[in-house]
Amino acid sequence: MAATLSLLSPTSVSSLRRHNATPTRIHLRNSPTKFSVKAFSAPVLTQDDLKKLAADKAVEYVKSGMVLGLGTGSTAAFVVDKIGALLKSGGLTDIVGVPTSKRTQEQAASLGIPLSTLDAHPHLDLAIDGADEVDPNLDLVKGRGGALLREKMVEAASDKFVVVVDDSKLVSGLGGSGLAMPVEVVQFCWNYNLVRLQELFKEEGCDAKLRLDDSGKPYVTDNSNYIVDLYFKTPIKDSGAAGKEIAALEGVVEHGLFLDMATAVIIAGGDGHILPGKLQLTSEMVLAFAHLALCCGELLPREVHYNELSSDSGMESLTMNVVVLTFAGDSH
Repeated sequence: MAATLSLLSPTSVSSLRRHNATPTRIHLRNSPTKFSVKAFSAPVLTQDDLKKLAADKAVEYVKSGMVLGLGTGSTAAFVVDKIGALLKSGGLTDIVGVPTSKRTQEQAASLGIPLSTLDAHPHLDLAIDGADEVDPNLDLVKGRGGALLREKMVEAASDKFVVVVDDSKLVSGLGGSGLAMPVEVVQFCWNYNLVRLQELFKEEGCDAKLRLDDSGKPYVTDNSNYIVDLYFKTPIKDSGAAGKEIAALEGVVEHGLFLDMATAVIIAGGDGHILPGKLQLTSEMVLAFAHLALCCGELLPREVHYNELSSDSGMESLTMNVVVLTFAGDSH
């Protein structure tokens, strides 16, 4: 049975109205107002289920005749699988893919997806990829899969860049997960750069470690470089400045801060509980992330699309399977 949740937003939002087939949108405004969310019961999903759900939503952006950037990683693999299936069934035609790693190239080729390069197709219509962290500005940490250089090149060449994640990737500030923020460096004197990178972020508290492969040897990227992983004790204070400082170091090839690049972020989430009177869910659930984005409304002219809202136990709990965060005016 449906339950309606009336929530008072700390920032200005218009009323949220659910339509049968169209994602509902919250538009930022200047005066405080109330909005309602209708909730319906839904099954609890595994992390792979959530990734597939987000991937399927992202593929809705793909149209026949497009040149696509194909991402790397567990979530992006679901996207590539879906595109391959649609090509096979005739749901998509005349697609060309530009892979961001050798691993993605092999997967796409096995599915019969025609492939090319940035040399032949320097302008891409759309790129779809996962992310390791997403903050309320829709800025990203990427590259824990080792493909950050090619990912950034391909995604920067795309008209639109759609990011697909599950809710575990949401952070209040980049570096906030405590997991690796990768920096690709040349092999020559890699330790020299490791020390310089760690010194660069001593105020935040940062451990810099050379990435090793399963055999204990230095991990080598598709571009024959090494990766230094940075582990932050607190979120990066100024990610824009940090990106410039890292890139300025001689011997650094690329870093995993993807700033001002995402056109849309599609988030799949599981169960959470609404705290009384607040747009906030436990376990950094999706609605909490939407709350953070709305709180920064003066900086973020966003639209927040809510799909498949559901309640399992009345007024106090909410399951949100998919949220799409976009820049205002972007559509697909």
